[in-house]
This record gives sequence, C-alpha cells and structure tokens, in this order.
Amino acid sequence: MGDSCDPEQSVPSLAEDNGGSQSDSRTQQQLPQACAPAQQHYEHCTDLDDCSAGPSSTMTTKQLQEYWREMKSHRKPVKLLFEIPTARIVELPLCRYVMYQVVVIKSGSYDAKQVSIERRYSDFERLHQELLQDFSEELEEVTFPRKKVTGNFAPEIITERRAAFKDYLARLSFLNCVRRSPAFLAFFTHDELRLAHSCLRGGQYARALQVLLPVLDLQEKLVQHSPVLLVPTLCAVLVCHRDLDDSASAFSMGERALALTRRVHRHLYRAPLLATLIDLGYELGRPIAVLQEELQRLQDSLRGRVSQLSLKELVVQEFT
Repeated sequence: MGDSCDPEQSVPSLAEDNGGSQSDSRTQQQLPQACAPAQQHYEHCTDLDDCSAGPSSTMTTKQLQEYWREMKSHRKPVKLLFEIPTARIVELPLCRYVMYQVVVIKSGSYDAKQVSIERRYSDFERLHQELLQDFSEELEEVTFPRKKVTGNFAPEIITERRAAFKDYLARLSFLNCVRRSPAFLAFFTHDELRLAHSCLRGGQYARALQVLLPVLDLQEKLVQHSPVLLVPTLCAVLVCHRDLDDSASAFSMGERALALTRRVHRHLYRAPLLATLIDLGYELGRPIAVLQEELQRLQDSLRGRVSQLSLKELVVQEFT
C-alpha cells in the first residue's frame, strides 16, 4: 500500500527553499471549467471580480495605490509550477511511510520565495477523494497514482511516484475551479496552519510565527484569484508580532490585512482589526484619526452588529 500507518501519525513540515529547482519551461493551455462556490470566512464575495466595491473617496493616497496594485496583480494569469525534488522514508516503531517534498513556484518571473511542504501518499489520496465529491466530471482525464501491493519503498517506485504526483498537481492547477477550491488550498496549508494556531494558543508565539511566515508566502501564490483569503493568516502573524513586542511589524501586517478587508462587504475581521491598529498606532505614535473615523462609520453602518471579539480571540478561534 502507499502508506503503512495511520495518516494522522505524520508530522507536517514546511520550510522556505531559497534555492529551488529548475521549473518546467513547457507551457500548457489553461482549461476553462465551471466552478463550484468555495467556502468563505465572511459574507458575500471573495473574488475581486465579483465585488462591486471600488476605490472610495475616503481612501488615502497609500490606500488607493494598494487598491490599484491589487487590481493589476489580480488581472495577471495565475501560473503555478510544482516540483517534487526529494522524498524520504520515515521509520516509526509500528510503521513506515514516504514523505514527498512539494515545492510551489510562481512562474513568469524569478520566485525568491520558493516554499516547500512535505506530504505523504495518504495526503494526496485524501485530496483526490475530496475533489471528486465536487469535480468528478472535471477530473475524468486526471489520473491519480495507484497504490501498489508491494515495493512501495523501492527507490525506483518512489522516483516514479514523485514524477506522477508532480504531473497530478500540475493537471489540478490548470483547472480553475479545482485550483480555487477550499480542498486544493487546504492541501498545501491546513496542517501547518493547525500547528501554528496550536502554538499560538499555547503562548509559543515565536514558534507560531516561524510556521506562519512561510505559510503566508505559500498562500500568496495560491490565492492570487482572491487575496482577501490572506486576511486570517495576516492577522495571526500580527498577533504573534504584537505578543513578541514587535509593534512596528504588527502594525505593518495589520495595514496589509485592513486593505484587503475593505474589498469585502462586512468582513468579520475588519472592526477588530481597526481597533487593534488604533491601539498599535497610538503606541507607535502614528496618526490614528482616520482609523478611528473608519471604525466609527463601520459601527454606525452595522448598528451594533460588529463582532465583540478581540482580534486575538478571532484568530485563536480559527482552528478550535
């Protein structure tokens, strides 16, 4: 079989690979497909093309620049390459299995943030089964590597499977609806995010930050179609920086997250994020009048239907 022990016994690993491997120069035609709606952390739309919100007269010059930069980036075609350069056999007292290193590369320009994760056969298999529930017709031409009765740990089988998984991920990424689905995104980040939030809840902020920053780099590649999906991770990084007494870095992350929440009507994180930025701005001696006015307008427009949770409480709830 592909794995010889329970999938929950594996430990997620994510690291930043600055070396990277050579990307495949072959171009493939993107296949248009009908897409099922994705799960959302907030009301209404997540995709900028689906939102009616545009540049507002209340935006500062910096906010307008960020808005148009996001819009310009959003129009670019999404091109991802996947490499599986190595694999290793994990030996445990009761079982053993193979861990495959997966490197995600954004093509079209030099990618200085080539982030890698490790996944085992059962992780790929779980992804495929979840995708089949929503995209069975779209996946008719996508072949998933089969399990073998014996020989799964032979070097030639591992090499063959590395190539097969690389091709499998490439084929998935060319299907718009699959690439934007929660299951596809979760395959690359769920284990690491769960680990980071566990560390955060336990007060291990430095360890949580160590895991979250590469995850953020990876998410930026994967959610180019809807950057607002970065908000929960940006806020988790903010919380870690703040509890590590790095207010300047926390404020910077908060500004990035706030710019994204403005693109979505009634985003759950917006009011707590504004309140946190006001506190940080006061501490850093930054101008906060505009933030205070924005928070007041938001509270007035929602007539008390603003989350009463603090930003840290919202972040902690992500994986509870």
